[in-house]
Amino acid sequence: MNQNTIKRANELINSMSEYKLGDMNGYAALSLIDESGYPSATTFCITRADGINWLTFNTAVDRPYLERINKNNKACVCINSSDCTINLVGTAEALTDIESKKENWLPLMDNMTHWSGVDDPQLLIIRFTTERYTITFADDSVGYAAGTL
Repeated sequence: MNQNTIKRANELINSMSEYKLGDMNGYAALSLIDESGYPSATTFCITRADGINWLTFNTAVDRPYLERINKNNKACVCINSSDCTINLVGTAEALTDIESKKENWLPLMDNMTHWSGVDDPQLLIIRFTTERYTITFADDSVGYAAGTL
């Protein structure tokens, strides 16, 4: 296991959370199993993260993600940047409790028209927890790492 590779991946993911970058570099693709049993990927901004360990995403209850997670919580997250690819495999959890909403509410969300506030019943938090990972950096000095958590 290459600790330097994991450290760089953690730094990259954490720098992308909380809508810090404000562009496509702040997005991750979350794949869930759809109603027909096929993988379906959607891009989300990373709301919060603890490096490769876990990430959260904000979305709406009326989108298909809640039903998909409740039916099959196996998931994958893929994060790409100009110099690396991070593939995380694990499980997703759909959270609608007020504590999770408060933890994942960001100040800039006050200005978004998607939700009326932190207690909006439409706000859904998806928490992804990693079980295994593959990290590849284009820079050979940082390299490659794969393993389980």
